[in-house]
Amino acid sequence: MEPEIRKIVTFDEETLIEGFRKVEIPWRMFAVAAVVRNPWAGRYVENLKPEIQAFGPVLGELLTRRIVDLAGGASAIEAYGKAAVVGMNGEVEHASGLIHTLRFGNFYREAIAAKSYLSFTNTRGPANAPIMVPLMDKNDVGRRSHYLTIQFSIPDAPGPDEIVIVLGGSTTGRPHHRIGDRYQDLKDLGHDVDNPAAVKD
Repeated sequence: MEPEIRKIVTFDEETLIEGFRKVEIPWRMFAVAAVVRNPWAGRYVENLKPEIQAFGPVLGELLTRRIVDLAGGASAIEAYGKAAVVGMNGEVEHASGLIHTLRFGNFYREAIAAKSYLSFTNTRGPANAPIMVPLMDKNDVGRRSHYLTIQFSIPDAPGPDEIVIVLGGSTTGRPHHRIGDRYQDLKDLGHDVDNPAAVKD
């Protein structure tokens, strides 16, 4: 069982001026998307596991290889994330199923030696729907400079019976970052990193 891939789309943005100032290092954000046929479109399927286990590794390996090449090497990627958009003849659960499996995401984690979780979106929409890929530092979830979002769209995808599967990345954080990291907030508030709102049992 193999995913039926209609097309591969790449997105690559390089910012040279941000906040009315030139940046010292060009700020690159990029993504690779696979437009695949939704194997569950138009019907309710109780057990999604066979397709998830079959498709996850194929898509994970393919998109990881493509995005590492696009970045210019695994070490160039500092922030990462993933997304899926299912067409109107599918469920959000279908989008979730193909990206929320370690059989998909671990290819990217291992390739770039990442330890933090892959931030994500999973949505439903028509062709040309916004694709939003949230990013975070690959090793430090509190590093706010790397809280980023890639936004793009594909004019003819997802079709009603398709899913767009995406990996995203960035070579740096935001230029001119100056809002600090969440650790200083926690210190100022006297809160613990594992319970930032100090919720009592």
